[in-house]
Amino acid sequence: MHVHAYAAPAAGQPLVPTTIERRDVGPHDILIEIQYAGICHSDIHTVNGDWGPQTFPVVPGHEIVGVVAEVGADVTRHTVGDRVGVGCMVNSCGDCAHCRNGDEQYCANGMVPTYAGVDRDGTTTQGGYSTHVVVDADYVLSVPQSLDPAAAAPLLCAGITTYAPLRRWGAGPGKKVAVVGLGGLGHMAVKIAHAMGAEVTVLSQSLKKQEDGLRLGADEYYATSDPNTFEQLAGRFDLIINTVSAGIDLNAYLGLLTVDGTLVNVGAPAEPLSLNAMTLISGRRNFAGSMIGGIALTQEMLDFCATHNIGSEIEVIPADRINQAYERVLASDVRYRFVIDTATLN
Repeated sequence: MHVHAYAAPAAGQPLVPTTIERRDVGPHDILIEIQYAGICHSDIHTVNGDWGPQTFPVVPGHEIVGVVAEVGADVTRHTVGDRVGVGCMVNSCGDCAHCRNGDEQYCANGMVPTYAGVDRDGTTTQGGYSTHVVVDADYVLSVPQSLDPAAAAPLLCAGITTYAPLRRWGAGPGKKVAVVGLGGLGHMAVKIAHAMGAEVTVLSQSLKKQEDGLRLGADEYYATSDPNTFEQLAGRFDLIINTVSAGIDLNAYLGLLTVDGTLVNVGAPAEPLSLNAMTLISGRRNFAGSMIGGIALTQEMLDFCATHNIGSEIEVIPADRINQAYERVLASDVRYRFVIDTATLN
């Protein structure tokens, strides 16, 4: 079927209205009428070519919430009219050890991203800046009715990207967690860590978002531009979640960890990061990375957010403001996530 969409025609070019072809609904597929699609910094990196060459045109968008419009003959988990979501992946091999363990995002044969990827049928995947999408039912999430659908869209990337490491490294009562950066990812990390019961500190370049950080659930807020911050907080944290997509002084931040503490990178800067091994050795510290979560964990995250009434802080925009939104994201001029009203694509 032909559907309306916004696509990047070439690397670094503004997105433009277009139409794309969606495959027919197969026996295991679901057709989703998209209502909202979040704008992720990853979308911008991809269309700008920051992460390598892409096959253009590219329709970005992997924070998708909509309603089931049609189901395949063999689909039992979802029915027409259900509110559903699609995150950063739409397929994986299903057979490797990682897939069997519920870590489809680390599929040994390569998970299929929601856009700019090659699906199992050889076609290029196109994302959520569109009116409809057809997805294998195994990669479709149930979005609880208690969640605002627009505010729920960023949970499919920003939410699970921060929930996964917080859960894996045991954020909870008695744990001191620091969040580096209060942006699209960072504000979700603060909300989720607070709901898990951890003591939460925001580490940001300045104090200009301090009021927001405390309102969202942070217990403390420090400016990293102040060198006294790193002296004052040395050895304090059990877990640090670095959400920024730019280079940071890893050694300075690792010094904020207690013995056996972990710094987890979820931001993906275009340039390599470097560290001094002695910073790790001297405190038995850990430096780790984390992607999104598997399908089961993503569903767990959505249910957790529904229980704790957690949604993203959003600004809903029409499709014709996508390019301006990209500029504002790069200028850090959004609090804290843009979400496209896909009804404006028609």
